[in-house]
Formats: sequence, C-alpha cells, structure tokens
Amino acid sequence: MALNDLTIRTAKPGSKAFKIFDGGGLFLLITPQGSKYWRWKYRFAGKEKLLALGVYPEVGLKEAREKKDQARKLLAGGVDPAENRKAVKAATLDRASNSFEVLAIEWITKHSKEISADYMEKVESRLRKE
Repeated sequence: MALNDLTIRTAKPGSKAFKIFDGGGLFLLITPQGSKYWRWKYRFAGKEKLLALGVYPEVGLKEAREKKDQARKLLAGGVDPAENRKAVKAATLDRASNSFEVLAIEWITKHSKEISADYMEKVESRLRKE
C-alpha cells in the first residue's frame, strides 16, 4: 500500500524505531525521538544497501519518490547510487578548494609578512574587485 501525507504526519514514535513502507524499497524510518528519515533499500552487486534520501518534512513524499526514481535509473545503468553521491560530493569539494578565491587567500596569508601593509591592501582590493 502506498503512503500518503496524512499517514506520514500522523505517525507517532514508539519505543523502538520502525519503518513505514511506500513501495519499491522506499520507506520512512521513524525513530523513538520522533525524527522521520527517508530511506531507499536496494541491491547492488549482490549486496543489500541503504540510501538516505532526506528528512521529513524538508523532503516530502513526492520529492522522496523522485529521488528514489533518479537513484533507480542510476542503478539500472550499472552505477551504485551511494558511490555516485560520494563521487559527486568529492568533486564538488575539490572544485571549491581549487577556486581562485581560496588560492588568493592562501597566497595573501603566505606573503603578508614579506610585503608592506600598504601594498598588501592594494593587492587585496584588486583581487576583490576582479
């Protein structure tokens, strides 16, 4: 039976964590503290895996189903959705760490003791403008 928003909103926490299933491996995990987490259970390379899709109510039922469908398309293409998420996150962090701003700040801190304060102010203002 598919979930609906009313069922999700009215679900009360118990003494143990429990799951409310939507179908296709998608479920809502409800903890004893009352937190509600979207999870998708799938198999990759013969192993059962779990993918976190978000926290209810920030991620609603419709969005959780869309995220599950996107992950299922990756899985159908032979890509592990969890590993893909890790690779995308690592690439994003790598791009951010190699941005011009990061490199400029690093250069300024490295050379600030060698250069006069007036010249350093000029360099900083030029870098901010550009």
